[in-house]
Amino acid sequence: MRAAWYEKQGPARQVLVVGEMPDPHPAAGEVRIRVAASGINPGDIKKRQDSFGLGMPYPRVIPHSDGAGQIDEVGPDVSSEWLGESVWCFGAQSYRPFGTAAEFTVVPVDQVARLPKTSSMEQGACLGIPGITAHRAVHVGGDVTGRTVLVQGAAGSVGLCAVQLARRAGARVIGTIRLPLDEAIAKKAGAHEVVSNDEKLIASVMALAPKGVDHIVEVAFGANINADVELLNVGGSIATYATNLEKPGIPFWPMVFKNIRLFFLGSDDFPLNAKMRAAQDLNASLQAAWSGFEIAERIPLAEIARAHELSEHPVRPGRIVVMP
Repeated sequence: MRAAWYEKQGPARQVLVVGEMPDPHPAAGEVRIRVAASGINPGDIKKRQDSFGLGMPYPRVIPHSDGAGQIDEVGPDVSSEWLGESVWCFGAQSYRPFGTAAEFTVVPVDQVARLPKTSSMEQGACLGIPGITAHRAVHVGGDVTGRTVLVQGAAGSVGLCAVQLARRAGARVIGTIRLPLDEAIAKKAGAHEVVSNDEKLIASVMALAPKGVDHIVEVAFGANINADVELLNVGGSIATYATNLEKPGIPFWPMVFKNIRLFFLGSDDFPLNAKMRAAQDLNASLQAAWSGFEIAERIPLAEIARAHELSEHPVRPGRIVVMP
């Protein structure tokens, strides 16, 4: 099969190679997907750059955890009913060396979901990490029905999924944005109200929710923690999946006095049942006419280095998808 890989970490053009590898075949409990579209996430880039200083986990890595395509081979104990199904997958390169940046990828059958007939392969390739992270971020603190949820970074990949999922779960959703052009994205995802994350953030949110908010989905923990604590009700919660600072401080006593719960979310290690529920709810949103992600550009596998560079330094809104 044709695939992209790296055997050392560094800048995309210096380490990514495109060439031929043996076709993979599924073992027990696995399926093989003929990949139609491969999604790029920040985590894929950080692994390739060695941003966390963990080094190469395997001698050769095919990047990208998310993708979509058609199942063309199943393991010996997997139902043949999966054959020919259009699916999206997650975790293809989670604790495994070979992801979706290839003509074929092999994943456990528990990490695939049928792609709704109304959705494109490109949409399916973008769902995994952002959608599952967003679902966990919305639901990890408990039922949000009838509660007010603040989504920081509501126009980002995780943020717009969180907006959609929180709204479908019955929450009142307030989204924050950085740029005026992001308002339409957050509104399209389902935000009831949208405010700018600027020096007026606290006043803007309190004008909409005078008693405070119940739960916050947080993308920039270090930058926003002080405002988050001020905005939360007693007994409120924060679910954070990213930070602008590696070692942020926290307002300890205000958090104690408000009995605030804080959840740190790393998608690789979510419980499997939480991931599977997330996949079901994301599919339900798509089937209910949620438009999902804007696709900024579709790039052939041979140009994967350019795809990574565009993901690192976007020139237009939307997701970059590699097409094997």
